[in-house]
Parts: sequence; C-alpha cells; structure tokens
Amino acid sequence: MANSYAEAGVDTAAGDLAVELMKSAVSATHGSSVIGGVGGFAGLFDVSFLTSFRRPLLATSTDGVGTKVAIAQAIDKHDTIGQDLVGMVVDDIVVVGAKPLFMTDYIACGRVVPTRIADIVAGIARACSATGTALVGGETAEHPGLLGPDDYDVAGAAVGAVEADAVLGPDRVEDGDVVVALASSGLHSNGYSLVRHILAGRGLGYGERLDEFDGLIGETLLEPTRLYTTPLLDLLAAHPGAVHALSHVTGGGIAANLARVLPVGSWAEVERSSWSPQPVFRVLAGLGELSLEQTEGTWNLGIGMFAVVKASTARDVISFLSGRGIVAWVAGEVSMGERDFSGFEQGAKGVDGGAVRLTGAYAS
Repeated sequence: MANSYAEAGVDTAAGDLAVELMKSAVSATHGSSVIGGVGGFAGLFDVSFLTSFRRPLLATSTDGVGTKVAIAQAIDKHDTIGQDLVGMVVDDIVVVGAKPLFMTDYIACGRVVPTRIADIVAGIARACSATGTALVGGETAEHPGLLGPDDYDVAGAAVGAVEADAVLGPDRVEDGDVVVALASSGLHSNGYSLVRHILAGRGLGYGERLDEFDGLIGETLLEPTRLYTTPLLDLLAAHPGAVHALSHVTGGGIAANLARVLPVGSWAEVERSSWSPQPVFRVLAGLGELSLEQTEGTWNLGIGMFAVVKASTARDVISFLSGRGIVAWVAGEVSMGERDFSGFEQGAKGVDGGAVRLTGAYAS
C-alpha cells in the first residue's frame, strides 16, 4: 500500500523544479501592474488605471488547445503549444475591442517532467509578452492513474478591459460594410480530431514525412496559432471607428463564426475565389478524400480572423495590417434586408446573428 504522496505517483519535488525552471519566463511578462511576482496563492494586478475610464468593462475568455496536444506529445515537442493557448484565449478578448491585461494557465499531466512543463510555460510566456498580457499565475496538477505518464492538457483564462462605448459587435455593423479576411498561419488549434482521424485512416504517423510537407508531419501540424491581438489593437487606435466588428475563426468554421458578429437580418457572402487555402489544408483534405468545401465548418482554411469595417476604410485597414505582417484582403460585403437564406449559416453557439454563406470556387 502506498504510504507517501510520491509512492502514490505525485512528485512534489519535480513540481517545485518545474516552477523554478519557468520562473524567469513568467516574470518577463510582468510590468509594474503585477504585484507580488511568481508563486503566490493568487496573482495580483493593479487596475487603478481603470479610474481614468468613463465606463470600464472587463472582458474575459477561457479556452484550451484541444487534441493538438496529442501531436506535441507524439513527437515530444512542447515549445509551441503555449502560443496556441494564448492565441485561443487572448484573441477572443480583442474581438470585443478589449485590451488583454492578464492571464492564468492550468496544466494537468500524468507525471511532472520539469523540462517539459517549462517548455510549455515558456511558450505561453513568449506569447503573453507578444500580446502585452501579464502571466500572473498558473497551476500544474499531477494526475497519476487518470492521465498517462506522458499525457497532459492545457487550459487558460484571461481578463481584458474596454471602454463601454468602444465595444465592437453586431450593433455597430452597417449595410455596405466590407468583410476583410486576415490570413491564418495554418490550422491554428481547431479541427485536429479530424486531422488525426484522417492520418490514422491512412496509417500515417506524426514522425513520418510527406513530400508535400516541409519536415515531419507532426512539425507541420504544430505550426503555432497566429497572434492577432497587438496588430488589431494598434489598428483600432490608428483608425478609430473604422472597425465595426471582429470575428475569431475557431471552432465551428468560417461562416458560423462570422455570422456570430453580424446583426440579425443582415447577410454576407464570402467569396472563396478571394483566397487560396494553404497546402496543409489541401493535402489533408485530399488524404481524407474530402473537398475543401466539406471542411469549411471544421477548419479555418486560411482565415484566422475577420474584420467587418466601414467600406471607405477597407483599403487603409488592409494596408495597415500588411505593415504589421498580416496578409489581409476583401472577402465579402454585408447587406441588410429580406432575402432567401437557404444555404446560409445563421448565428452559432447560442447567438442569433446574421446569415453567411461561402460562394464560388477557391483560387488555385
């Protein structure tokens, strides 16, 4: 019978070492607003600056990375999965126009391997720094018997702030607004259950190579999620009033996520011919004997974010984003009024939004 925590499978010494290894990376995300540093029971963040707001609103989001972690585990590469976590959480906050303030993370694992945990957290910290977000706390929990020794999952939550009269969303969208698409870096962190199903059906392992991929299959699939927060916050500051709504293209695919940020009674058609999905999507769809159109509700197919903007500002918005390293293009237009919505996606995830459908054929 186990008579100590270690004999039960929990190594507190390994946990302490993991904290020591990650401490410098976490501390690098701290500015003057973080109180108390690393290791407290709770993270403290000074929000006295909110007294300068007319009506401050807090925005919060929580998410994980999903089954993409299985690929990181399969090829023992853990230094990018943290960026995926930050992208999934923090880029949801900027959708409402909010600036992220701080984030916490949670890692559940079967066994604490200090260097592995430190790699994951270092990735989280780098992405937090890139988005101006303080990593103020976290938890690593060892769950022997529930998770395998090399299994883990990650989750996180963040808080941001925005002026009440600056919140972006459907109520700002107008007839004739232009839908600008922002390029993704690849799959980001959604649809990996389908990816894994396709590869398993073909008998392909993550450590194998495909001629169409540059490197191992697993390395291609671990391309980290693009971070949009800083370029978008800069855009909102440089072109006030230009952006009416933003949509983060995550679970649910392209049309459904755009529909969530359009007002009821509006509609938009996204032109497939306006972009060419990256090779990773084409290769995976081919391996799965699927058309790209069949994956539109699962993968982002090259669009990581939508910006719904005032028509007269679309060119300036695209130029600004290009200057920040994000390829962007006009993908459609918003219209109001009665029409037949057959074939359209109308809202998603409990939101009664507008109607969206994709039309035409993808560019080659």
